[in-house]
Amino acid sequence: MPTEPTTSPRRPVIGPVAPATAPNQRPQRPAPASRTRRRASGTVPGTSLWQLPLLLVSASFMVIPLWLLVVNAFKSEQDIRDSPFGLPLTRLSLRPLRDAFSNPDFDVVRAYGITLLFVLLVNVLSLLVSAPVSYVIARGTTRWHTALLLLFVAGTFVPSQVLLIPVVYVLKYLGLMGTIPGFVLFETALTLPVSVFLYSAYIRTIPRELDQAASVDGLGRLRTFQLVVLPLMRPMVATAVILHSLSVWNDFANPQIILGPGSGLYTVTTGVYAAVGKYSTHYAVVFPNLLLAVAPALAFFAIMQRHIISGLTSGALKG
Repeated sequence: MPTEPTTSPRRPVIGPVAPATAPNQRPQRPAPASRTRRRASGTVPGTSLWQLPLLLVSASFMVIPLWLLVVNAFKSEQDIRDSPFGLPLTRLSLRPLRDAFSNPDFDVVRAYGITLLFVLLVNVLSLLVSAPVSYVIARGTTRWHTALLLLFVAGTFVPSQVLLIPVVYVLKYLGLMGTIPGFVLFETALTLPVSVFLYSAYIRTIPRELDQAASVDGLGRLRTFQLVVLPLMRPMVATAVILHSLSVWNDFANPQIILGPGSGLYTVTTGVYAAVGKYSTHYAVVFPNLLLAVAPALAFFAIMQRHIISGLTSGALKG
């Protein structure tokens, strides 16, 4: 006998049950995102009352000396002595800056050229020496590589002024005292601890698989570093170049002692010292020279600061 097909009864589809609400109760709306974020951050009301004075006090330590430098660079000797913080708008003049450029005792343009030459040579030598060393340390697996890195890092805690006396004896023995090569070698040695620390930390974020792939293609370690690793280090190289450039540009003690007045080589910072006499100081000459020495460094830092931040954070975000 033919059997009738049996069909299972269709089950009712159960959907989400709406929450029961009271007749006179409105449904609650979600809290705004800004209010939720403010509560989650744990901000205590009234913190701005003490933050603003603290920021103003901290900014005053930088703004007041800058104000004193900029204002007095356009005033006469008498106005500087009478009111160093004043702003006599009717007596401000560009003559002090013109006199600084035409000073027979100190050539500002020549000092700019010498300082830029030092900056270029120090950055090139520092990159040529510290980058390969950092690659060997970062790719090393023995404790000797770690000890070498710690040795370079320890150099960052030694002030350069402490090294001046032994360096003077070494340069005199080598016949490099008062010469450009002697000063450039010393400044390059001062940049190595920071460069090795930054480069080795950045190279460790680069995958080792890239080195293995390059070795499979027949590249040695030196060619792998030149063609694979070094191009990837451009953000950190830019950061190190900016830091070293500012350090060499603003250095005063090292060129004053190593080069000396007898060499006839003046940087933008040592040239300011020429205006400071033994018994009197010509402030109308000192302040314009100070402004000419500081202004390029401030402009350079303001333009390149985003490269410093991107270089320092790129190594932390990779991995």
